[in-house]
Amino acid sequence: MNYWTELSVNYASQRNYLDELYRIYPIVPNLRREITDGLWSRIENAYNKQDNVELVKSLLKLDLFPIKDSYVAYLRRDPSSINRNPNTVNRIAGNLHQITLEKIYEKCTEPKETNRQIGPMFKRWLSQGSLGCAIYTNATQFLNSKDNGVLNMSDEAMKNFAIKYLGYKRIDKGLDFVARFNGKYVIAETKFLTDFGGHQDAQFEDAITTMNFQLDVPNRLKAEVIKISIMDGVLYIAGNNKMYKHLVNHSNEIILSALVLREFLYSI
Repeated sequence: MNYWTELSVNYASQRNYLDELYRIYPIVPNLRREITDGLWSRIENAYNKQDNVELVKSLLKLDLFPIKDSYVAYLRRDPSSINRNPNTVNRIAGNLHQITLEKIYEKCTEPKETNRQIGPMFKRWLSQGSLGCAIYTNATQFLNSKDNGVLNMSDEAMKNFAIKYLGYKRIDKGLDFVARFNGKYVIAETKFLTDFGGHQDAQFEDAITTMNFQLDVPNRLKAEVIKISIMDGVLYIAGNNKMYKHLVNHSNEIILSALVLREFLYSI
């Protein structure tokens, strides 16, 4: 197990880990999604008049479609296909008419999943100066400075920065963290893993893949680039699970909690 990983495991098992983690990820119950009065009026009228095309078109304008159907994503991405596929539209509308308008409204306004809040929370925590260094929201200013600092922009913008200057090559994946300390650059994905198995295991593997992706060497800045994974949650619980086994068996990988990130950065 890597030193910084072991430090994170010890933090999780011996200290008030969850209490401290809440400062970074202050999970609160989500408010329900909103539907404008005008759009809901169109949905309601189409439902009552059994205007299947208008009903489906109007519901596709919402972030959340009220029923699960494998064909909905296609219709959303190619709206012109609605008029070309009347049987599919009528089938979906028929399923919608099997539930009440009240149920449709309830489904369409369900709160966003908590895991979609995680990335923005981490960046808000960074912007508060939690690492004790300068925060840059402009790549040019970040490059022109020689001081320790964090580049805090969108995932896509930081990915593009890393591709251009640091030899990053995973073009399909944004980055959550780019920093420079003592002349060395650090890049990472961040994850908050809430349970074992399924989607959470996939998120764990995704961060590992990003960390192990090969960089172009030398990079444009001719600087050392350190790849890490900033992960928190159940992975630090010792036991016979996939995540913890990986931590034990990969001492070459720097996987650490956000709570020890500051100590790591000032040590490099």
